[in-house]
Amino acid sequence: MKASQIAAKTVVRIFLLLLLISTIPFLQGDNAKLQNFNFIIHQKWTLIFPVLLILAFIGLLITCTIKKYKVADLNWLLVVNTVVLIAYGIAVFIKVYQAVA
Repeated sequence: MKASQIAAKTVVRIFLLLLLISTIPFLQGDNAKLQNFNFIIHQKWTLIFPVLLILAFIGLLITCTIKKYKVADLNWLLVVNTVVLIAYGIAVFIKVYQAVA
């Protein structure tokens, strides 16, 4: 059970750190390329899966925090969900970076 607690806390902290780092380009003064960048989504229903992933992350994070990371199954679900969310965020970052650069 101790391994699941450490893994869950570590992965969540890495995700939150990456989320904080990703806001740096928006906070800098010279972001003219990002101001003119627009997402064009042809099929709106494809946004259901990222929204479900984010909502599941929030729900699992709140549940694990309330239970103080004592339930191993919830911890491992949080780890898997966060790793998939990190992979999705990296994929979006790569696409945006290719479009802007």
